[in-house]
Amino acid sequence: MREFSATQLAEYLAEHAPRLIDVREQWEYDTCHLENSELFPMQSIPAVMKHWDKTEEIVIICHHGIRSRQVCRFLDHYGFENVINLNGGIDQWALQVDLNMPTY
Repeated sequence: MREFSATQLAEYLAEHAPRLIDVREQWEYDTCHLENSELFPMQSIPAVMKHWDKTEEIVIICHHGIRSRQVCRFLDHYGFENVINLNGGIDQWALQVDLNMPTY
């Protein structure tokens, strides 16, 4: 598992296209989210991960980076090879990268 800050991820996304998985709840995602991200609330991960490619590069996103870190560790345990945690979550993205993004 790797961890990127919001600014590191923004720079990385300029040249790479990992899969963006948001593990927050629907209302959180509706408030703000990264473009092209997919919503899979944390509790759904065990059921949906079996359909994912374990070699695909995946960025896990949550509000502050705590839930996403747990999901990254979970995926890592099950053999996912290219998992990235957004350290600080969508909150830091809004504060450091997209100043127009709503916060909560």
